[in-house]
Amino acid sequence: MSGADVAFGGAPGALPLLVHASLDATFAHRQGQAVTVRTFLQDVVRVAAALPDRRHVLNACADRYHFAVGLAAAMTRGQISLLPPSYNQEMVRQVCDIHPDVYGLSEQSLPDLDMPQTLYPPRPHGSEGASDPDEAQTIPAIDANQVIACVFTSGSTGRPTEHVKRWGSLVRNVRMEAQRLGLSVDSGHSLVGTVPPQHMYGLESTVLLAWQSGAAMVAERPFYPADISAVLAGLPSPKVLVTTPFHLRTWLAESADLPGVDLMVSATAPLASRLAREAEHRCGAPLIEVYGSTETGQLATRRSAESAQWLSFNGLQLTERDGRVWFSGGHLEAPIALSDVLELCDAAQARPHVGGADNAPGTNFILHGRSADMVNVAGKRTSLAYLNLQLGAIPGVLDGAFFWPESDDAGHGDGVVRLMAFVVAPGLDLAQLQAALRQRIDPAFMPRPLHLVDALPRNATGKLPHAALLDLARRTAQATHASASSV
Repeated sequence: MSGADVAFGGAPGALPLLVHASLDATFAHRQGQAVTVRTFLQDVVRVAAALPDRRHVLNACADRYHFAVGLAAAMTRGQISLLPPSYNQEMVRQVCDIHPDVYGLSEQSLPDLDMPQTLYPPRPHGSEGASDPDEAQTIPAIDANQVIACVFTSGSTGRPTEHVKRWGSLVRNVRMEAQRLGLSVDSGHSLVGTVPPQHMYGLESTVLLAWQSGAAMVAERPFYPADISAVLAGLPSPKVLVTTPFHLRTWLAESADLPGVDLMVSATAPLASRLAREAEHRCGAPLIEVYGSTETGQLATRRSAESAQWLSFNGLQLTERDGRVWFSGGHLEAPIALSDVLELCDAAQARPHVGGADNAPGTNFILHGRSADMVNVAGKRTSLAYLNLQLGAIPGVLDGAFFWPESDDAGHGDGVVRLMAFVVAPGLDLAQLQAALRQRIDPAFMPRPLHLVDALPRNATGKLPHAALLDLARRTAQATHASASSV
């Protein structure tokens, strides 16, 4: 067996960790250098030997390649990676309460991780490629039923809700994504992600998608527009940008010249068709939006510049029952209904999906918004997602969000629950914003108050946690009261 041959190890029913065709294939790009599959496997063996004998690990590695090595090493040791929505002290404390045997893995000691910590062991200097190039290596095969990760959502009670992720389900899911995006072992794509690998979307579309499509992942996580452009410019084609509406909008707004990119992928929040069209026009590449959730993984895609309709992944069945749409089949282990308002499209309404290769049709549907985001004012009904899209479509608005507090807990003190909005628009004043909004939304949904702010409290994936918006509402109300009192 030559050094380029790939051997797979594992029991019947196991699925390979990677599908790359050769041990000499590029597995990752890191700091301007290509990392081969062979080197990655060597690193996995080395790091696995350094991990403590515990059941759960909190992989906080900032370097995406280090995260991938740590994830694979934990899998080969039968350990489960815990992926909370944030790493603040309270969330870490709650995760430790649920799994007291957890330890942290990162490149440096992190004071917020109040648990035993293991530092990612650096590769010995000059050791890359030191093994015999003719020595055969085996790509591990992991039991399809093995739990490899537990992903947490915030939970309505304040206690994190845990969602178990099995290897087989994850593999089926990201292979469907690869097919929909047109990625294959022979396509040679490189994946650049602006989202962290610890987030479900980042885990699926910047790590596992590379493992199960033969693509090369990029270790860096560029956040600022100049960094995104620099990383993309330094890669060979074809290249994929995995991002969010927030990162995409900022990148386009602050970049005069854009480097070449062959495909864009977006998720975590609804993408405005205007933004999608601008991105496709300026980049000369298709943009595919992904729909899913932490609980279910990815479920559907659409080309947002051309259609509002989503197309479910092959193998998934969608049925209406009790006023809700249920997903079943495919990679899902049990039927599930999301907290979203979906409208199934009949054959006459359905539009063909424009995107990557797809051999079998899915089901077309329209997403009207999350049930929790639906608001009723004066007998009229809409969604926060729709209002946010209208707000973001106003020329001059860099960022913005509507907010509907559950009670008068935003600091007004008069017992009235108000629909409010926060806007980042340096060149506009309140009167201009209000006039533009009146042209786009029903008067019943005009925000009262409308606040101009310097920035919104988005997290690493571009989302706006309810608690962060509530805190912003309180601070803004306090500042307004203080200003009024001083007059």
